[in-house]
Order: sequence, then C-alpha cells, then structure tokens
Amino acid sequence: MSADVLPVPLVAAGSAYRAAGFTDCLRSEWTKARTVPSTLWSLVAAAVLGVGLGALISALSAHQYATGTLRTRVLWDPTSISTAGLSIAQLAIGVLGVLLITSEYSTGAIRSSLAAVPRRGRVLAAKGVVIVALSFVVAVAITFAAFFLGQALISGDAPTAALSQPHVLRALVGCALYGSLIGLLGLALGTLLRHAAGAVTVLVALLYVLPGIALALPAYIGQNVEKFWPNQAGQQVTTVVRAAHTLPPWTGFGVFCLFVAIVIAAAFYALNRRDA
Repeated sequence: MSADVLPVPLVAAGSAYRAAGFTDCLRSEWTKARTVPSTLWSLVAAAVLGVGLGALISALSAHQYATGTLRTRVLWDPTSISTAGLSIAQLAIGVLGVLLITSEYSTGAIRSSLAAVPRRGRVLAAKGVVIVALSFVVAVAITFAAFFLGQALISGDAPTAALSQPHVLRALVGCALYGSLIGLLGLALGTLLRHAAGAVTVLVALLYVLPGIALALPAYIGQNVEKFWPNQAGQQVTTVVRAAHTLPPWTGFGVFCLFVAIVIAAAFYALNRRDA
C-alpha cells in the first residue's frame, strides 16, 4: 500500500463534514413543524376554541350581569370573561407541543434527528424555541381577537374593559405568555413519555383533573393547593380582578415558570440518558 493513498479520502471527508449547529437545528425543526398536518389542525382547534368559546361565554355572562349577585358584580372581570375560551384552547397548544416530539418517536424519525445532531440537548432546545415562538404568536392573535369580540358582545349589557385600563394589557400579554409555556410543557411531557396518548393524559390531569380535585378537599387545604398549583398560579397573570387566596400575577407566573423549567430539565436528562 502506498503512503499517499489513505490520507487523501480522509482529508477530503474531514473537510466536507460540518457538525450541525443550533441554527441548523432551528431551521430543521421549523421546517418539520410547519409541514406536519397536525400543526395546522392544532392551531385551528386552538383558534376556534379560544375565540368561539370566549364569544359564547361573553354573551351569556353579559346577559346574566343584571340579575347577578353583589359578589358577582364586585368580581366582574370582562377581560377574563372574553378570554375564558383560552382555558380550553390551551389544551390544543399543549397537544401541539406533545406531537412535535412524539410524532418522531412513533415514526422512528427521532433516530435520524439524533444521528444528525449527536448533541441531543441541542435538538430539544431547538424544538423548545420553535414551540414557544409559535405558541406565543398564535396565542397573541387568539387573545386579542377574543378580547375585542368579547367586549363588543358585552357592551350594552355590562361594564366592558379597554386596553387603556390598568392591568388589561398585562393580562392579555399574560395570556400569550401562559399559552407559550403550555406548549413547552407539552413538549417536555412528550419527551419524557415518548407516547402521545400518555403525554396528553398527563397534561389533562395537570391542567384540569388535579386542580378540580382540590375543590373537594377541606377549605384550608384546597385554598393552598389552588393557590400554589402550577397552572392555577400561572393563570393569575391573565386576570385583572384578583380572587381571594391567590398569588400576585407575576409571582404566580413565576411559580408556573419554575414548574415548567423543572419538567423541561427532566426531559433534557431523559433524552440524554435513554436510547432513541
């Protein structure tokens, strides 16, 4: 074997190879997200639920305002009423986060993704940026559409809200921030469980089932559970009128951020430790 045969292909191969950077991962994950049909359907479902239910709840609540109790009038929050549909629309956003990762596990495409990018955390970080950005933009559009439509339906029957009023804009932006974290939470659960049905089940339990159980507990226990339960605390940033036994808006949102950070950290650990 001559001395100059072997080094040539090695040098050529080495010079042609370039490890995928974060920008490459981000571009790849964005392409996947916008070309998968489940993304469009999840966002359409979120829009229909967020705006449609918000309009229905606004109309019904406005008609009942005149006959409501004094407590109902004191706690009247037209901003939260018009955006009430987001409490259901958030599930569609969370499901989108779940499907962004579990669809790759179900098809086996995750092996190709991780082979192309050996630094697995980089793949999950890119997916996280995509779902947070996509969820935030969609949630902003849904929130403001629901708000303006809801206020139009409330007008004439009950007091309305305006963007110039204290805390209203914060509450609307808070809805979008909260929705983006729900998408990230869905991604984290999907990464941990690697199965869409299981991850969605856990998401539903966290958002709806377990907080509901707190209502059946003794008052002094239920109030603390409701106060500090992650998504219940996070939703305080979406309200203008605070109910009793709740955290301040940004404090509550901080609690939810901490919870999501813990779950996403567990997802990073699991992705790095397990086989694809």
